[in-house]
Amino acid sequence: MVGSYANGAGKNGAAEGKLDELRRRLGKAEGDPLRIAGVGAGAWGSVFCALLQDAYGRDHRDKAQVRVWRRPGRAVDRATAEHLFEVINAREAVLRRLIRRCAYLKYVEARLGDRTLYADEILRDGFCLNMIDTPLCPLKVVTNLQEAVWDADIVINGLPSTETREVFGEIGRYWKERINPPIIISLAKGIEASLDPMPRIITPTQMIANATGVPLENILYLGGPNIASEIYNKEYANARICGSEKWRKPLSKFLRQPHFIVWDNSDLITHEVMGGLKNIYAIGAGMVAALTNESATSKAVYFSLCTSEMIYITHLLAEEPERLSGPLLADTYVTLLKGRNAWYGHKLAKAELTLEMGDSIKGKGTIQGVSAVNAFYELLSQGSISVTHPETKKHVAPVELCPILKTLYKILIKRLECSCFLDHHCSLLLQFFFCYSPVASTAV
Repeated sequence: MVGSYANGAGKNGAAEGKLDELRRRLGKAEGDPLRIAGVGAGAWGSVFCALLQDAYGRDHRDKAQVRVWRRPGRAVDRATAEHLFEVINAREAVLRRLIRRCAYLKYVEARLGDRTLYADEILRDGFCLNMIDTPLCPLKVVTNLQEAVWDADIVINGLPSTETREVFGEIGRYWKERINPPIIISLAKGIEASLDPMPRIITPTQMIANATGVPLENILYLGGPNIASEIYNKEYANARICGSEKWRKPLSKFLRQPHFIVWDNSDLITHEVMGGLKNIYAIGAGMVAALTNESATSKAVYFSLCTSEMIYITHLLAEEPERLSGPLLADTYVTLLKGRNAWYGHKLAKAELTLEMGDSIKGKGTIQGVSAVNAFYELLSQGSISVTHPETKKHVAPVELCPILKTLYKILIKRLECSCFLDHHCSLLLQFFFCYSPVASTAV
């Protein structure tokens, strides 16, 4: 049933069996429900919690409880309220649900401008502010962070990587008295660069471990070719959950649904690095698509060159990186095709957005590729991790072999060559992207 909150996986014995198995592993007593808390309510974080609510939290309330934390006070503007009203009235099942819950009238009033809706309020009714066109199931929303996480068995990190450290630092203070650490599944894609005492990356799972004291074996990363709205509408997708063997195998089984296949993998760092990199290069993919009128040849050339840079960077930063294949390649491909970062690059190149608008865009959320550009550039420009240039044989900073990353840094961070977005300068921008890109591939 596409677009509704009914999900067959939650109605059969298989779902209950998976739930019981995970509860036993966690040592849950009879009558003590498995508590799952989502932190952050962007599109993917909301959808992920809604999938769990559909599968376990609706038909097995005595065994599983799902709740989501988001900050209070974010108002829904009039235009969004009007669009939301249109979405509600176009879906009979959603309309009937709101009428039964006595919640429909407030959407009528919001459309007329007689009242203001708030993001946490509409999320309780099943609407994510960053994904209005895809109604979700109703969710239990908590706006007090301590209340949301203090007794959670499983915490889903749906925050942008730029907010992960701050929020989990606060969470860590609430968990000081905990005896048994929770399991944390991070959906965040991005990194921080640390230059002292030596250049290194800090991934979201490491940020969480540092901020909370939760051991790394209890912190996992889930990523894959995931377009949130498509997954909730039950289009086929797969993902990988990466981390310690103790938890990744039981969690992959617990999270798997007929339309959402979850595999497991031990290579946590490679998947997190690639998760951050793909958002960077997706911005460039959107620019190339816009400036070449969706030229298939140009997009194919760009895909080849940017994956070479991604492989090169991953080999530098991960000790034993996994090959760019399977879900890793699929995740990169779908993000370049359709993700919010590609959308952002496309809008910039068409001058429908400007850099002055920042990287938090109404209806889309945080464009994580922007901060990732800065972090990777800063890290790879350090002379202390110099490499040998394959042509000149001289020692150079690794970023010198990554011309696409350098170009995106100039545009997005230094804000140079912004005039390239004008039609008569688009060939100059494409030269920036394509001219020297094969260098990285020869250095792998």
